[in-house]
Amino acid sequence: MKKSPRFLLWFIILLTIAAVLINIPPISFFPFTKSLFFKRGLDLAGGTSLTYKADMEDIASNQRDKALDGVKTVIERRINLFGVSEPVIQTAVSGSDYRIIVELPGVNINQARNIIGTTAELSFWESAASGSAKIASPSAYPLGVVEILGPDAKKTNLTGRDLQETNVTFDPNNGKPQVQLKFTNSGTKKFADITKRNVNQIVAIVLDDQVIEAPRVNQVILTGDAVISGGFTNDTANALSTSLTGGALPVPLISLQEHGIDATLGSSSLLKSLFAGVLGIVIIIIFMIVLYGKLGVIASIALVLYTLFVLSIFKISSITPYGITLTLSGIAGFILSIGMAVDANILIFERMKEERRQGRALHEAMESGFTRAWTSIRDSNVASLITSFVLYQYGTGVVRGFALTLAIGVLVSMFSAIIVTRTFLRTIYK
Repeated sequence: MKKSPRFLLWFIILLTIAAVLINIPPISFFPFTKSLFFKRGLDLAGGTSLTYKADMEDIASNQRDKALDGVKTVIERRINLFGVSEPVIQTAVSGSDYRIIVELPGVNINQARNIIGTTAELSFWESAASGSAKIASPSAYPLGVVEILGPDAKKTNLTGRDLQETNVTFDPNNGKPQVQLKFTNSGTKKFADITKRNVNQIVAIVLDDQVIEAPRVNQVILTGDAVISGGFTNDTANALSTSLTGGALPVPLISLQEHGIDATLGSSSLLKSLFAGVLGIVIIIIFMIVLYGKLGVIASIALVLYTLFVLSIFKISSITPYGITLTLSGIAGFILSIGMAVDANILIFERMKEERRQGRALHEAMESGFTRAWTSIRDSNVASLITSFVLYQYGTGVVRGFALTLAIGVLVSMFSAIIVTRTFLRTIYK
């Protein structure tokens, strides 16, 4: 117990030094900080907004909603492969008007056009030993085809235009989800020929130059109705059905509006948000010092360290593929977590006051105050984390950014209140 506060104190000091070095602007003494930066979303970094109209003239009315979702899925896949952070992709339907709105942070209009490209192409590939389909050149092989079918894989003449519709059904034998395919008349004949050549062989389904499924042909199929079965869940079966529909129902996209979003607005909003955050921290520090005196000073120091630690996490995440993207809503989540960090200290200090009023010694009141306040702090923070998880899991875009920054803030606030503040108090009163 005697060594523990000292060890934790040095640990906190080292963490603080590291956080300061990470958060200061890049300098020659510390070249590693040059690769660290804050990833900013569309509202802060600027970018491009594009609005497309989906031409549904050749699409059956009962398939239009599914086709629009399919095109959205294809666009999302392309954007994710390109590595754009926190894109916003929305669909809008009004009567017979079907639109897709795409917002990409840090991307200019020409890059955005290249990312979205044209309507997805769905194709079917078979092994070289299967028949007389055309052999593709090495550069034309989609991702994953060679690994599945070998270097002499062939592209068949069956395309997305031959696929009439897809649906998620359930295997009557085991109740597991499966994806049902229904081909057009011409597609039925092509598919029958392919299955004849590939009994007990694999046929790869390729969308957007990437293998999305590779089922094995169990028998010749002459009716034009096929089923893809496997270890699907409801979500994965629906995702596959949507992807196939997006390639199976070619929906031309007509550009209605393209414009760049200036980052000046984002910078102005960022400065206002940061000013609000700094002002809030200053007011909280004054409030804590006036209300709790020396304890308030310790809590204020812990609050400053908390802010440094969270900002360091944001920066360090920029070197990972899943870096945290800061948006105005994300900054709001961070500022909200600052208030929650102070709330934990208030609970601890009030418990300590109660213990002192009961005649306990200062050291005993401090230890008992932390112990008795812990359950309340734990339960309130767990509730906040559950809320953050639900928002992140089912939200989109800026909502997920808010949930992620809030969750990180809550976790660090628990560390700040229980470890940092407690260590400072133990060290000082010792």
